[in-house]
Amino acid sequence: MFETVKYLIGSVGASGYGSKSTAEQVTENCHDLRSVTALITGATSGIGAETARVLAMRGARLILPARILKAAEEAKARILAESPDSEIVVMALDLSSLSSVRQFVSEFESLHLPLNLLINNAGKFAHDYAISEDGIEMTFATNYLGHFLLTKLLMKKMKETAKITGIQGRIVNVSSGIHSWFSGDLISYLSLITKDKSHYDPTRAYAVSKLANVLHTKALALKLKEMDANVTVNCVHPGIVRTRLTREREGFVTDLVFFLASKLLKTIPQAAATTCYVASHPKLQNVSGKYFSDCNEASPSKLGTNPNEAVRLWSVSEIMISRGSTAVFDHPINGLD
Repeated sequence: MFETVKYLIGSVGASGYGSKSTAEQVTENCHDLRSVTALITGATSGIGAETARVLAMRGARLILPARILKAAEEAKARILAESPDSEIVVMALDLSSLSSVRQFVSEFESLHLPLNLLINNAGKFAHDYAISEDGIEMTFATNYLGHFLLTKLLMKKMKETAKITGIQGRIVNVSSGIHSWFSGDLISYLSLITKDKSHYDPTRAYAVSKLANVLHTKALALKLKEMDANVTVNCVHPGIVRTRLTREREGFVTDLVFFLASKLLKTIPQAAATTCYVASHPKLQNVSGKYFSDCNEASPSKLGTNPNEAVRLWSVSEIMISRGSTAVFDHPINGLD
């Protein structure tokens, strides 16, 4: 109850920011970002678009990958209208396709650009059941596995950039508090819904993909430390964003309910604040493997802190990106089934 009250009034935490802070506010005191190249997935709308806009305002060069190039070009035009000196590169990427991820990384490397900041922001909530071209349930493929491969393929570039520039690299995985809604066996459930449509539930599938983002952060932090890379990785819960709801008004009671509910939601500038804070604030130098909400360190679910589950998911993900889903689901490996 106390935490809810703090959230509602926008009480600030140890960082000096809180639920009502905006992306512009949390980046006011960060170092000049003109020497930073940032790659942001899902930057054509919503939280990703606001993150891109604010980082460009602070001077960062942007790489905007998108499945629909027209949407990315429109996002670029909006940013340039506000920050005309910004350098923005638009590229094609479909995160649900592992071949597209590999093609994107190949094309990005051919540009010979540095990479200081990777924000894995893109995500989807699929009401309808679908399987990716790689044989993976679509929500998981888009929200987690595509980002897993993208990050893996870009780690060498980020490590090199940090070494050459002396600027610590940062990876930000955008998750959701909804990750705590799943408490079962992630791999078993993923196998179940990949094989059998009748077991698919969109909210549960989304929660699984967001739990995977949290576990990925935990495992990757250890990998980066083992690599002796001057790169950190952290995970964020942006909050639930305020949207326009189409409804028929039925009087005072209904209006009161919607008014009270609206106070629990965030505007897009507020929702992008935690991502921008974790991506750029100097206070987070050398901070890695953590989970943030409302611009302050928070605690993920019990399952999200399980190191064995993090390692297990990493192992399964490696198999998926190299040998396909059937290597995991049709021929379970000892210790992974």
